[in-house]
Amino acid sequence: MRRNRSIAPDWFEALYREQGDPWNFETSAYERAKYDHTLAALPCPRLGSMLEVGCANGVLTERLAPRCDRLLAVDVSETALAAAAVRCADLPQVVFERRHLPAEAPPGSFDLILLSEVIYYWDSDDLARMADYLRGAVPSGGHLMLVHWLGETDYPKSGDAAVGELAGLLGDAVEVIAAERREEYRLDLWRRR
Repeated sequence: MRRNRSIAPDWFEALYREQGDPWNFETSAYERAKYDHTLAALPCPRLGSMLEVGCANGVLTERLAPRCDRLLAVDVSETALAAAAVRCADLPQVVFERRHLPAEAPPGSFDLILLSEVIYYWDSDDLARMADYLRGAVPSGGHLMLVHWLGETDYPKSGDAAVGELAGLLGDAVEVIAAERREEYRLDLWRRR
């Protein structure tokens, strides 16, 4: 049965505190292949600024960093962020912040915002707040990338439902550049009009 409210930060903090790497980001062949696909789908070889929402323990962050002049990586879990900071200690272009989005969305604008395995944790109210934020945080010509698992969960949304709802909320503010499906996940790249 699906939850009807956004999942609270303490749920994620408990997972990281108890399990360290609860989704096996460091060792999973699925995650490695998905990260390879994510990097290959970036809209240009190098980005000025990127926001990674839900950076977890920094496995993908470490791979994204060489493609960015500035990478702001955020998560709700202090435990995950501590592991990410250690992993990326030699990457001066990466800044980590504890933020609970969309309520604590960072100021400024970004050439690309990556929402990987995150928007299905939000209910419709939070998705609407995030859509409002994205309209201001992604300038014309900037990009949004979404990557989401397609399996069954008890999260507020499925991967397909969350992406479809966010697309509807953004409407003609974005155009679809890529909509790719693999057996277990989908990758969507949108450009801000």
